[in-house]
Amino acid sequence: MAQKTKTAVVLFNLGGPDSLEAIKPFLFNLFYDPAIIMLPNPLRWLVAKLISSRRAPIARDIYRQIGNRSPLLAQTRDQAAALEKRLNERGEGRYKCFIAMRYWHPLSAQTVTEVKQYAPDEVVLLPLYPQYSVTTTGSSLLEWTREAQKAGLEVPVRIIRDYPTEEKFIAAHADLIRNALTGLESLHSYRVLFSAHGLPKKVIEAGDPYQQQVEQTCAAIVAQLGEKYADLDFVTCYQSRVGPLEWIGPNTEDEIERAGRDGKNLIVVPVAFVSEHSETLVELDIEYRELAEKCGVGKYIRIPALYCHERFIDGLAGLVNGKKNTPSKS
Repeated sequence: MAQKTKTAVVLFNLGGPDSLEAIKPFLFNLFYDPAIIMLPNPLRWLVAKLISSRRAPIARDIYRQIGNRSPLLAQTRDQAAALEKRLNERGEGRYKCFIAMRYWHPLSAQTVTEVKQYAPDEVVLLPLYPQYSVTTTGSSLLEWTREAQKAGLEVPVRIIRDYPTEEKFIAAHADLIRNALTGLESLHSYRVLFSAHGLPKKVIEAGDPYQQQVEQTCAAIVAQLGEKYADLDFVTCYQSRVGPLEWIGPNTEDEIERAGRDGKNLIVVPVAFVSEHSETLVELDIEYRELAEKCGVGKYIRIPALYCHERFIDGLAGLVNGKKNTPSKS
């Protein structure tokens, strides 16, 4: 009987500080990434030091509101466990899921070592960013490739680059929105804000597909919801704008203010985040809710991130076993 193929599935995610003490080095890692701060060294190092020092006290206040740490790693571990279980239920091979965070532990260097020890026949790289950007998936792929080459991990690699309209990913979003809409009266009084993390406009103008893919995701969700919810307004917007650069829009804060002027209730969907973290638990749940109240928005309903939604995990399993990937070599 032939031995089953061993596959290592590596889940890419951003990472988050696991303590208040980790916040400053986490921020340094973030701003030292050339995909985020596009400057040569030593200037990039100096800028990363400066920004991380200035932003650390603000970030500590944010993380104090959610238990002094990011929940991202714990949730990613749950997603990895659910996906591994689903993949191995099929009996078509042996699968083990690993996690590689971009800016905090476990970093790619550590995960490459673990994958090499597992000695797989194949590695599948699966970003937990449904929409591709050079600042997220692209940066993670470059870091993984560097560390894999350094460690001599010479295994065939498949890359799942993006999945903005993957059927079960879209269905999971639609399920959560329908659950929130059930029992609501006067649907015409509600507006749905699909809120995604923003990017500087110059990144998109340089050819990054992120904004286009976010809009594809939102259009697919609206189509999945169907005619029953035709009375709802749907708006795609972008949050987390910082710094002096011009960012893509419309901005989520501006849309909340507009909803108040228009007398609309709000349903807010984190359409580019598949896990809960500071941008959802603090920015959406606390800061934007307070803004909505101040602007006269009657009801503010926040849809949860997909997390371990059964359909989402099924969709990821299908991607791992499917054809929507890019062959590569590390």
